[in-house]
Amino acid sequence: MKNTFGKIVIGASMAISLGAVAANPAQAGTLTGATIGGTAANDYLVYGSDGTNTFVVPNTLGNVAASLTGDAGSPTGNIELRGSTEAASFNAIEFGKNTTLSGQIGGKDITLSSLTFADWFSTAPNITSTAYGANNLANRWFNEFITRAGYGLSVGTTQAAGMYLQFRGLGGFERTSDPNISYVNQDDTTGLIKIGLAGHFDLKAAYSQSGSPFAPFASFLPNGFQASEVVKYTYNGVTDYLYGFTATNSGLNSNDTTNSHNGNYEVTIQGDHQTVPEPSVMLGLFGVAGIVTAQRKLKKVSA
Repeated sequence: MKNTFGKIVIGASMAISLGAVAANPAQAGTLTGATIGGTAANDYLVYGSDGTNTFVVPNTLGNVAASLTGDAGSPTGNIELRGSTEAASFNAIEFGKNTTLSGQIGGKDITLSSLTFADWFSTAPNITSTAYGANNLANRWFNEFITRAGYGLSVGTTQAAGMYLQFRGLGGFERTSDPNISYVNQDDTTGLIKIGLAGHFDLKAAYSQSGSPFAPFASFLPNGFQASEVVKYTYNGVTDYLYGFTATNSGLNSNDTTNSHNGNYEVTIQGDHQTVPEPSVMLGLFGVAGIVTAQRKLKKVSA
């Protein structure tokens, strides 16, 4: 009878322990040790949030960390890297400088950066070209941009070349070089790193605003067109660029005249799987180990 009762207790305990493990999904790691750097280390803006609006707050590392605590379901504030790209004083020399956000995610270093002239227009070591048709990021990104806007059949034609020249002449690449980082999270099970880029939920509407230099270009875009800014990253020995053309509604809006930050563009990097088990898994293992020990003791008593 004692042995039967012990089995019932152990079975129930194991079910509870394993249920607790299943009920706790993969934990999400966040960026730690955040610092700001680059060749224009002071050119950044930190935005806080009250759940409805975003607004500029002092450039402290505490505010930087606080602005990165959200996720796709609930973005908070953001850090705008190289915030002066739209200023009249942003010239060719300034376009050669960058601002970075660095830290650790899953125990590995990661750096997110604004873009420079060289990032966009380099075609080979020490060679740059601003021409349409060059093999560089500017052309790859712009061709995807206009394809998403419905001009895929025009890629490589004189029509696309004219659109490219207009966009470049308006400062379009500079304007797309200052990403707003709203979160950096990692799934502890899959290793997937998710980065939120705050932007316009409707880029056509933003380009069409009164006084916008991009109003002439806005006519090329369909209603509700979405496109993020571009972020450069260095992680695990790889340097590349991330951007997106699909946004979710952030539920936020900047409290200035730009009506920005209402779109959340999530981009990803495949990181390494975490080697340390989650706390819930460890508790489950400890629970099972305790149950095995208890079972052995019950067998001795029943014997």
